[in-house]
Amino acid sequence: MNGLSLSELCCLFCCPPCPSRIAAKLAFLPPEPTYTFLPDPEAGPAASGGGWKLHLTERAEFQYSQRELDMTEVFLTRSSRGNRVGCMYIRCAPNSRFTVLFSHGNAVDLGQMSSFYIGLGTRINCNIFSYDYSGYGVSTGKPSEKNLYADIDAAWHALRTRYGISPENIILYGQSIGTVPTVDLASRYECAAVVLHSPLTSGMRVAFPDTKKTYCFDAFPNIEKVSKITSPVLIIHGTEDEVIDFSHGLALFERCPKAVEPLWVEGAGHNDIELYSQYLERLRRFIGQELAVQHG
Repeated sequence: MNGLSLSELCCLFCCPPCPSRIAAKLAFLPPEPTYTFLPDPEAGPAASGGGWKLHLTERAEFQYSQRELDMTEVFLTRSSRGNRVGCMYIRCAPNSRFTVLFSHGNAVDLGQMSSFYIGLGTRINCNIFSYDYSGYGVSTGKPSEKNLYADIDAAWHALRTRYGISPENIILYGQSIGTVPTVDLASRYECAAVVLHSPLTSGMRVAFPDTKKTYCFDAFPNIEKVSKITSPVLIIHGTEDEVIDFSHGLALFERCPKAVEPLWVEGAGHNDIELYSQYLERLRRFIGQELAVQHG
């Protein structure tokens, strides 16, 4: 998510505020795709959802070693709204108990996120499963709030059926706009845990910080859904976030009955929390100790 310009704010004021319009203006900036899926005859028929290999363009700014390619599996699934959804499964820690279902931020796709996923999964000892939203990367359709929810549903079901991973071993992780599908799914399904990284309370509250209540036309109403989450929730937010104000993380923490000790990163902005040492330390403690005790 990027800050709104004056003209975009004027548009929000002048246009009837319907959810799709707010969503489009606040959230969706699909990059020029940084990867493609190429048919892989060695991996079985592509028609059955398998049989693809990842090809990164130079725009991905990261090229794989063979070892990393071998860790990564890509395939296509279909959402309930008829869109093709590109998925990526990275075996960072083959013997790990947990798989992280990661919903990434705005203006990036799987090609750009893959190197981060490999580094993160290796450091927190988890496998990483991710997907691209409709209109991002190889996923078809247009980005919209309804498609976000259908996209994560398709990813969740693919992770469960294709890899046989049960909900108690899945950690839902959302970053920025990715907290929207994450909160929606977590409010409907129980899982091992939820991580909300630089989350937003709702679309209107990002555009108009003085908004105190949720209107029927608001988009992305995380603040109304977070209280329905039955899994432990770790909220991470930078105190100097210039895109989604720190107050959003605080408000969600207060509304979330299952919240664990949050991580407020002093001085961090919207896109640099991962550079602070306490980020990995808190995730490791949450996953390696707090969840381990809870799950016995």
